[in-house]
Amino acid sequence: MEKIQKFFENDRFADLSNIEVVSISPGKATAQMEVEEMHLNGVGTVHGGALFTLADFTFALAANSHGTVTVAINANISYLKAVSKGLLTAEARELSSGGRIASYTVDIYDERRDLVAVFQGMAYRKREKISDLMNDTP
Repeated sequence: MEKIQKFFENDRFADLSNIEVVSISPGKATAQMEVEEMHLNGVGTVHGGALFTLADFTFALAANSHGTVTVAINANISYLKAVSKGLLTAEARELSSGGRIASYTVDIYDERRDLVAVFQGMAYRKREKISDLMNDTP
């Protein structure tokens, strides 16, 4: 799992969004994002794009946790609660995985463990291994 985490340290958009990896295990991942001014929309709540980014990154961690390069082919999100401050936690889990296609869900919680958003993603497993991509990195 350390290789997967190291590989995702190169995700510049997650870094720019101040998303931190908490844990990765086969088919699962947890990441957190402290709400900052840059995450807020015009009405002072966390922008849907910021929540989607947190969920999508956590989905990517879980989907790639098996060591095979895996990319999203479909994703959607439902926003359930507006949040304007605090620490958000995204928890991804694999629902099904067979052959090249896998399905994941990501729940985002606020500090009180209230559900903020639910993300569902479908992923396609490519032939490349994460370790092969890391060897190509200078």
